[in-house]
Amino acid sequence: MQYSIERTLAASPDQVYTAWTTPGCFARWFGPRIFTTPADRVLLDARPGGAWEVTLVGEHGFETTLGGVYHEARAPARLVFTSGDAVVTVTLAGDEAGTALRFQHRGDGQEHVRAAWLESLDRLGEHLSGAPRT
Repeated sequence: MQYSIERTLAASPDQVYTAWTTPGCFARWFGPRIFTTPADRVLLDARPGGAWEVTLVGEHGFETTLGGVYHEARAPARLVFTSGDAVVTVTLAGDEAGTALRFQHRGDGQEHVRAAWLESLDRLGEHLSGAPRT
């Protein structure tokens, strides 16, 4: 499954890159709203060959862990990493409105994975605009 998602975010490319690469920031927006993402369960070693791992916690103690390896990490413009069997590319470009984000997903995945990324990117926009977290 291959797809792209584009967003314009009300923040600088540096702020957006930090939100993707700093565990405390990442924990505030990553994952569907039905989960929490404890910051102490987020590992982000954003460098080529570095690993990322995130544990999402749901109701009744349900947990799921996601992760992969970074292929590229070029602040503040580009991240490429694996997520399961997929490769994700995040490209950031500053413009007059803030940052144009382009998210590309290539590889295995089902519609629920795309829906989860759409919700996460919505939450990223809310986080960067200062909207309250729900």
